[in-house]
Amino acid sequence: MAQHVLALDQGTTSCRSILFREDGVAIARAQQEFEQILPSPGHVEHDPDEIWETQLKTAREVLQSSGVELADVKAIGITNQRETTVIWDRRTGQPVQNAIVWQSRITSELCQEIADQGHVQTIRDKTGLLLDAYFSASKIKYVLDQDESLRRRAEAGELCFGTIDSFLIWKLTGGERHVTDYSNASRTLLFNIHELTWDSELLELFDVPASMLPEVVDSSGVVGHSDASLFGVSIPISGIAGDQQAATFGQACFQVGDVKNTYGTGSFILMNTGASPVQSKNNLLTTIGWGIDGKVTYCLEGAVFIAGAVVQWLRDGLGLIENSADVEALTSEVEDSGGVELVPAFVGLGAPHWDPDARGTIIGITRGTTK
Repeated sequence: MAQHVLALDQGTTSCRSILFREDGVAIARAQQEFEQILPSPGHVEHDPDEIWETQLKTAREVLQSSGVELADVKAIGITNQRETTVIWDRRTGQPVQNAIVWQSRITSELCQEIADQGHVQTIRDKTGLLLDAYFSASKIKYVLDQDESLRRRAEAGELCFGTIDSFLIWKLTGGERHVTDYSNASRTLLFNIHELTWDSELLELFDVPASMLPEVVDSSGVVGHSDASLFGVSIPISGIAGDQQAATFGQACFQVGDVKNTYGTGSFILMNTGASPVQSKNNLLTTIGWGIDGKVTYCLEGAVFIAGAVVQWLRDGLGLIENSADVEALTSEVEDSGGVELVPAFVGLGAPHWDPDARGTIIGITRGTTK
């Protein structure tokens, strides 16, 4: 019998599961959106429990619809939206509040305060990243600073932090494993990408207790096993990577200089720089692509926060379309935009500007502009 891999793709707007045959052919898939929580302008949250329930539902759907024997599912691989911050109770596994999403600008002022203290270059030298609300560290600090009881619990070792991969693995293993991989760790502003370890100076700077942090493991290799009660059998969890790094690997960008670009919720271009990190002179990010056998591959990245999310906004925010697919038909009805341009800075601008205060703009409107 053929062997199969269950891929869990936890994205910014939906959870998707795909069952792959050993030759790489996808034989079953399921996808479901979940709620985007928008408490204030520029702030985005997700309900971690809804993410877990949605991801689990899609996984069960593909296993059932495929007709594959569960014994022939040999591994689970996880790819996830990056930087999004979940904090949960170590004993119960319950999140202490909603996840703060990578798009959220709620910590922009906090980042500016840290920048004003002169820490920007130190952070960049250690992490390869710019000091920005995009990344996880300021989100953790924000949550703990808002509630003294949470900080006390964190310092007592009662709370866990993780990006979405960590939270899913915790839930899949019934709380047995608290881990993340190199690619996700490198997106937190707390991980030293040269020493490949959580950085004590950065933990002190952001006032994050080390006890909250997951163990950092290879992107490829068995890190735990799913609880048998979830799928009927226990399946090894043997692959983890942030979504954009996973896409880079999936597009076979294995050689130095290989580049991929992904259009999803946002748009992200990554270039393989090999075994050595390269610091950009043009405000690109230096990040870890993946780690295998304790050795990491580095990438340069340009991050645009809003791309496909514009389509969701047209549907849910403006009500101009009923379904995302309607966009294709609408664009075919006109030759061009008539000079109208949209700058989708709904949550600020990413590379190369990194302006958290920028906001969306429509320009070029004339009397001839129509719906």
